[in-house]
Amino acid sequence: MTLKFGADVSTARTDYGTVLLDERAGEYWELNPTATLVVSTLMAGGDEADAVTALTNEFDIDVDRARQDVDALVAQLRTSGLAE
Repeated sequence: MTLKFGADVSTARTDYGTVLLDERAGEYWELNPTATLVVSTLMAGGDEADAVTALTNEFDIDVDRARQDVDALVAQLRTSGLAE
């Protein structure tokens, strides 16, 4: 499932990952490099399985842990209202 940020969310890449600004609440969120990879994969049209594969290819992480991390990140972004 692809991921899309809400219209009130601005993003900026940094040397350390990605910063999100929730313009409604005035809150900043910082995504580390692994979360940035997951978000980039999903926003490019990939699904959760693609994000898991990207994580296991890029970082020393097993498939089960990568799947848990992807699921948790997507759930948190959606629950917070940042992503649809």
